Amino acid sequence: MTRTVLTIAGSDSGGGAGIQADLKTVSALGCYGASAITAVTAQNTRSVAAVHIVAPDLIRAQIDAVLEDIAVHAIKIGMVGSAPAIAAVAASLRDCRVPIVLDPVMVAKSGDVLMEGDAIGALIRDLLPLAHVLTPNLPEAAGLLGEPPAESETAAIAQGMALRALGPRHVLMKGGHAAGAQCTDILVGPGGTTRFSSPRILTRKTHGTGCSLSSAIAAGLAQGHAVADAVGRAHDWLHRAILAADDLAVGGGNGPVHHFHALWSRRAEAAA
Repeated sequence: MTRTVLTIAGSDSGGGAGIQADLKTVSALGCYGASAITAVTAQNTRSVAAVHIVAPDLIRAQIDAVLEDIAVHAIKIGMVGSAPAIAAVAASLRDCRVPIVLDPVMVAKSGDVLMEGDAIGALIRDLLPLAHVLTPNLPEAAGLLGEPPAESETAAIAQGMALRALGPRHVLMKGGHAAGAQCTDILVGPGGTTRFSSPRILTRKTHGTGCSLSSAIAAGLAQGHAVADAVGRAHDWLHRAILAADDLAVGGGNGPVHHFHALWSRRAEAAA
């Protein structure tokens, strides 16, 4: 059976994040990608010039159209920038029985805000309880809890546990914003904590990392992997995608990761 991931997120006209990154990621990892667009953004690797939130009834119509026809095995939710949009997503997914990966996108890599102020409460109330895996970076976790960002692993784990109390079954506290030579993501779940570490890569080519990681996790869950296995595979895949990002000459700002690093390298080897 074709394993399908439905991504519900905003569009990035620069192609490095959002819906575009999600579809590239699930394709690279062997799944079919379907989508429901929640917002249209005018952005590139340097900045976000404009954001238009899609009408809630159209967001819901997109989700419903996919679910009534296509067998979906996992769902990834990214940018949902307003309270009415969040309500529409929640209404369509309330009876859904497949794992949902929720990436609480609030701010773009450029620093531009992607979520309206009143949407955070709606996100906590309507979407966190639906999430099988929540994937906040440290600033997003702090924003959801109304606390300062965690500055140690102990604090990150405590915030992960606090977020679990709001409904998600698992919380992946991403370590991209932390300090240190190692980048460590910490999975906080019913069985305790699991760490996933790799050497930190000093590069500006990190546009879309959060979108890509959460989509990679969703692809693993769609393929039947346990949560820790799906997270581990996604962490390793993203590390390689960042390592290969300098092979792409895209834009003059925070460039995208190389979603198809494995495929392109095999083609280059075959052509040599």
